[in-house]
Amino acid sequence: MTKTVSLFSGCGGLDLGFINAGFNIIYANDFDKYAVQSYAHNIGDHIIEGDLSQIDAKDIPTHDVLIGGFPCQPFSMMGSKQGFLDDVRGTLFFDVARIISTHLPKVVVLENVRNLRTHDKGRTLNTIINTLESLNYTVQVDLLNSVEFGVPQVRNRLFIVCIRNDIAAEMENPYTFPTPTILDTTQVNLQSVLEENVDSKYYLSHKILPTILAHGSGNYYSKSEIDLTIARPLTATMAKMHRANQDNYVTVPSKQAEAAGKTNIRRLTPRECARLQGFPDSYEIIVSDTQAYRQFGNAVTVNVAECIAISLKKAIPALHFKEALHV
Repeated sequence: MTKTVSLFSGCGGLDLGFINAGFNIIYANDFDKYAVQSYAHNIGDHIIEGDLSQIDAKDIPTHDVLIGGFPCQPFSMMGSKQGFLDDVRGTLFFDVARIISTHLPKVVVLENVRNLRTHDKGRTLNTIINTLESLNYTVQVDLLNSVEFGVPQVRNRLFIVCIRNDIAAEMENPYTFPTPTILDTTQVNLQSVLEENVDSKYYLSHKILPTILAHGSGNYYSKSEIDLTIARPLTATMAKMHRANQDNYVTVPSKQAEAAGKTNIRRLTPRECARLQGFPDSYEIIVSDTQAYRQFGNAVTVNVAECIAISLKKAIPALHFKEALHV
């Protein structure tokens, strides 16, 4: 199996997709101790907790594929222009770049928020692409929506696929991202992922309900719909219960909730959020609700990750992989 290293791994959504497609994750890293706990419990103890900026690239094992959903940070455009790492120094992408420059993996897959395309008028993404190209990679970028890959959640994320130039030169056809599909909402929808007999703690009180359902105030207006067929994008701050135009709420009558003096409207449970991100029910939630909401809200959708991994396997069969050239 293809040796793969994962950076900014979180609770493992990107990793699970690649594992499902047959890739072998030999090393993972994240700074968040709770995410590391979830990852280690469910995926494997090959994850290292720690600040990536403090990890020597030589301490990371040699690998064929590097994957990671790195955080977006402002990039300085005022560098001395003396080397490919100059423009990204001081950012978390710098650490990705220095690891790539050390190991020269055959393939790199990076994920980020869709706003990376327009951040600093597009200059941030251009700096990232130029840096990767300077390391001798062929770079392709696309925006993928989770709802087009089998889960009932609108979630647009930017993916950057980099293939080392010597590998790209031997491919029969240029790499293409997986083809989106139309979700059959009669079979797969937000209601289809809901749990039964949910604890009353997830139900809204009569006091907070008007705030949750408020459409907006002043010059800001956004309709607060609930019981959607396709979920809104999950966020890392779901534990705080935003208005319904930002988070997902469903109407599910409950005698237990009624007895507790609650309404019949509730937030999504952590397990439902996991399902909306493509995590299997066998993935055990061992952290608090607050941490679980954060982890699944930050995660890469497993389905999307798996489709990208499969598309890479089809485009670059394992037998076509050769040892690194002196590039």
